[in-house]
Amino acid sequence: MELVLFDLDNTLLAGDSDYEWAQFLIEQGVLERASYEQRNQNFFDQYKAGTLDIYEFLDFQLAPLAQHPRAQLDAWHTLFMATKILPIITAAARALVTNSLQNGSLCAIVTATNSFVTAPIAREFGVNHLVATEPEEDGGRYTGKVSGLPCFREGKITRVEQWLSAQGRRWSDFPVSRFYSDSHNDLPLMERVTHPIAVRPDPTLEQTARARGWEVIALD
Repeated sequence: MELVLFDLDNTLLAGDSDYEWAQFLIEQGVLERASYEQRNQNFFDQYKAGTLDIYEFLDFQLAPLAQHPRAQLDAWHTLFMATKILPIITAAARALVTNSLQNGSLCAIVTATNSFVTAPIAREFGVNHLVATEPEEDGGRYTGKVSGLPCFREGKITRVEQWLSAQGRRWSDFPVSRFYSDSHNDLPLMERVTHPIAVRPDPTLEQTARARGWEVIALD
């Protein structure tokens, strides 16, 4: 059995679900455009530059979850899926995931984006395992804080290892492991697997992938 891991944003998706969720809330009038739109763009630019403070970003990104009941959040997410996410899922991305599942691989989506945003997306792809940043909950409501270690950079390795351990598995159980990603922020996990695959890579990742002879694909 192979272990196949997929980054989500700008990898399986032709866009960024974290960024689009904030933009969606702005468009719905839930968040004030003047104060949120520029901050959302600034955090996105910091992510691309490799300078993002993940805890500062999560304070920003998770705060709206604490301000509304879960039923309202779920209703917004249904509309978000239809208007923002389904249009950026390509046939090639669906085929890649489907083929991996049909080949009997153990598959997981591994993403820094929080699980409230990403769990329905994982289900859309038919992937049962999601390793994501977890928003803290108290009494059925989100607190606006993060629970445990964010699934970001080196944290992705730790979180994947915790997920494997919970299933009674280890890295050594898999002679072949693959990780698909677009971002240089994912280099730690890409270096951990036997087969890293760069998908629409950013310039830094593309340079690294070409230099090391890693596979580069588009999923367009």
